Amino acid sequence: MIATILLALGLVLVIEGLVYALAPSLVERLLEALQEMSLEVRRRFGLGAVALGVGLVWLAQIIG
Repeated sequence: MIATILLALGLVLVIEGLVYALAPSLVERLLEALQEMSLEVRRRFGLGAVALGVGLVWLAQIIG
């Protein structure tokens, strides 16, 4: 279980690092766009991301 959590965190850091390394200007534009959104819209995006993540974890557990 701990190994799976460490693997997941490592993969998140790899993906995040690639985004910042390969497209830093895109990250800046994304942050500007997020500032223009209302808190409610950002909250809904966050909840959608959580739901998608839970769904992917659930799917991985079924497949594996």
